[in-house]
Amino acid sequence: MKDSGFRIRVQRELREQFLAACKAQDKPAAQVLREFMRDFVEAHPAQSLLDEQKDRK
Repeated sequence: MKDSGFRIRVQRELREQFLAACKAQDKPAAQVLREFMRDFVEAHPAQSLLDEQKDRK
C-alpha cells in the first residue's frame, strides 16, 4: 500500500499548541494525527464509501 500526504490549514496558535502537546507526550505529531484518524473512522464507519472503492478496483 502506498502512503499519501494530507495537507490542512490551521491557525498558527492551534498548530503550535498541538505540537507542544505532542512533544510533551513524546509523540510525533503525524503519529497522533494518524491515531486520531483511525479512531474516528472506527467510530464513524462509512461502509458505503468503502464498498464503492472496492467496486472500482
